Amino acid sequence: MQNNKTVLFFILKFFGTYLILFLIYSFYLSKNQKTSDIFACAPVTKTVANKTKSLLTFLGYSTEIEQDTKELSVNLYVENKFLARIVEGCNAISIIILFISFIIAFASDFKRTALFILFGSLIIYFTNIIRIAIIVIAINKYPQYQNILHDIVFPSLIYGITFLLWFIWVQKFSKIKK
Repeated sequence: MQNNKTVLFFILKFFGTYLILFLIYSFYLSKNQKTSDIFACAPVTKTVANKTKSLLTFLGYSTEIEQDTKELSVNLYVENKFLARIVEGCNAISIIILFISFIIAFASDFKRTALFILFGSLIIYFTNIIRIAIIVIAINKYPQYQNILHDIVFPSLIYGITFLLWFIWVQKFSKIKK
């Protein structure tokens, strides 16, 4: 009976946290994206595009970004060639919400949990920017592999990092009885 309560409590904490964060993020998007007349992405998506541009520029690529006026995306150009659209799904917020929900479902003390959420979220955020930069470079050099790079290889990277962080949390920091 205790095991059922533990599983039920985990499920309630996970989905409860996910639902709350999802609703907050949806509200944020509804207030910060513009979808009439001229489209405008939310600031977090624009920031990811700007950070990706900065990283690519640092790596020696002539890079430009511009808000697409016909859809919710920021267009990314490398060497004056359109290579990618950065959309809301590319900003890693949905993955960070999933990450936070899992960590809270297996929460430890407040300080440890809060610090792991903060640093884990930053790791996911910056890994995502690196991931976008690498995929753009790869697509520029190997356009014939665009689908496999975008749909399989690079999602595996971001989800792999998230899974690794979860694993570290459960093994090293959570209060799970071993």
